[in-house]
Amino acid sequence: MAGADDVTEGGGDVKDAGKPEAVEKAAPQAPPKKPRKWAWSVLFLCFYGFMFQLKPGEPFITPYLLSAEKNFTREQITNEVNPVLVYSNMAVLVPIFLLTDFLRYKPVLILQSLSNVSIWLLLLLGSSLLEMQFMEFFYGISMAARVAYSSYIFSLVPPELYQRVAGYSRSSVLLGVFTSSVTGQLLLSLGGVGYRGLAMTSLGLVSFSLLLSFCLPWPRRSLFFNRHLRQAAGSSADELSRMKADGPDAGPEAGPPSSSSSSSCSSCWRESPFVLMLKELKSVVRVPSLRLWSLWWVFNSTGYYLVLFYVHVLWDKVFPASENQRAYNGAVEAASTLLGAITSFSAGFVKIRWNLWGELVIGVDTALQAGLLLLMGTTSNIWVCYVAYSFFRGFYQFLVPIATFQIASNLSKEMCALVFGVNTLLGTILKTIITLIVADKRGFGLPVHPQFLVYFFYFTLLTVLYLAAAAYVIFKHYRNERGGGAAEEATPTELSPMEMDACETECLANGTGVKA
Repeated sequence: MAGADDVTEGGGDVKDAGKPEAVEKAAPQAPPKKPRKWAWSVLFLCFYGFMFQLKPGEPFITPYLLSAEKNFTREQITNEVNPVLVYSNMAVLVPIFLLTDFLRYKPVLILQSLSNVSIWLLLLLGSSLLEMQFMEFFYGISMAARVAYSSYIFSLVPPELYQRVAGYSRSSVLLGVFTSSVTGQLLLSLGGVGYRGLAMTSLGLVSFSLLLSFCLPWPRRSLFFNRHLRQAAGSSADELSRMKADGPDAGPEAGPPSSSSSSSCSSCWRESPFVLMLKELKSVVRVPSLRLWSLWWVFNSTGYYLVLFYVHVLWDKVFPASENQRAYNGAVEAASTLLGAITSFSAGFVKIRWNLWGELVIGVDTALQAGLLLLMGTTSNIWVCYVAYSFFRGFYQFLVPIATFQIASNLSKEMCALVFGVNTLLGTILKTIITLIVADKRGFGLPVHPQFLVYFFYFTLLTVLYLAAAAYVIFKHYRNERGGGAAEEATPTELSPMEMDACETECLANGTGVKA
């Protein structure tokens, strides 16, 4: 069936078909359009992302370890096994971040799939505390390698499609998590499958995702280390655009090459886009909006993931499902994932002046999370615990797309990737410090309920700081308005800037102006 464009373009030739000269005009026809290869690559990558998340046994790992079959104690899981995940993630995060770009994504995704297979093999076959700690070590590798999947898709499409394919990628992951949690709960509650059966099912599914990872296309270039491959391989414009400028010290003409190869290499390293952008991070810190949302990313994400690491232990303490295999972890994870997707979607319709009200919104959101943590840490009702956890995740997911947009819309794609990488590294360092002090047996080694009270005080402290900053920003704004020094009020939109300081409009070394 011909497309609409084909019919329109051919209409003139059909009308004059009886004329000899018309036949000559109609003879040369445009070659048929080739199918867009990137579309199939994106589709396969999204399918891989969906399959990778299919681990029906994941919500039930803690009940399985505490069951009579594995026979680990709650103290061992809380103070000796779970902390290894944070330490492992800290140890491998920077190497994996660099290798992801240097090796062009695919090998790191294969490593991630291999780590997942190792996790479920150790869970099924292991019986000692050391083997469970190795399982958490591979979990840390798998977590660190998530950056490969999230950035891989941008190497497959032209820049104008970034937003659309990012939505496809995130949707496939959320759908996979939701399907996995529902499947696990149905198998446990209705199918009569035990914790070990769920682990075996998960091993089969992650093995299939490992096979899929070998079939992924290999991008010709990456964001930082393989930029030159675009010219060498003659690739088309379906990959990331080049950096606009090398830096403020770059002259209009390049100087003569150095006769010394070692000095030339060191000069190339000093002038590489990656090093130049590292130097420009200080400019990002001076921009209020980027500073605010980066701080939220570091501090709030740290508390959020610490809660996720230990909430299953809390549930088993309130309701010892490991003894009767009546856990509802899968249903709660599915419900909280769905609620998080809804709140993330609704965040796109919030139109306020984020430069004025951002601190207040974050403060209120953090205060609600603190209240939910207090409820989880003190209640003896498992259903209250489940509901509080679901809303806790929903409040966090509400701010994730806002923070992503506020940071990404003000930076180039390369600088944005670096900022998110640095934020993740700082958050991981903070998680490691808190885990070592609070959870590790070499620190205080607190049981799970006191840990949640610590996390409550952590979020309460953040709430006080955010609300104090909000009061200062709002007071300063309205004082300037009364003094006639404020700019005309902007229409409430997602990015309605207030009056910008000089440091907020200066240009980074990559040629992209930083907006407030």
